[in-house]
Amino acid sequence: VVEIRSVRVGVVAIRAVHSGFYLAMNKQGRLYGSREFGPSCMFRERIEENGYNTYASLRWRHRSRPMFASLDGRGGPQPGHRTRHGPRCPLVR
Repeated sequence: VVEIRSVRVGVVAIRAVHSGFYLAMNKQGRLYGSREFGPSCMFRERIEENGYNTYASLRWRHRSRPMFASLDGRGGPQPGHRTRHGPRCPLVR
């Protein structure tokens, strides 16, 4: 179970309720859990026209393109540099 909190307009932090860890992304686009809230824990939330929400790292980009938090077909985290706008398996619907 995760909670999504607004940091400012269009920017959110995603936190696991049970463990208290924040979802964060490093420079290589890998998702990890961080005990403390920091710049790597902020994601730009966008509500797409198809009803899905997408979350792109506010801090990191790959070749000037946003890196999205997403899951692969088996439910594991997908590296941010392999994602694109409208990922196949979004994190939250």
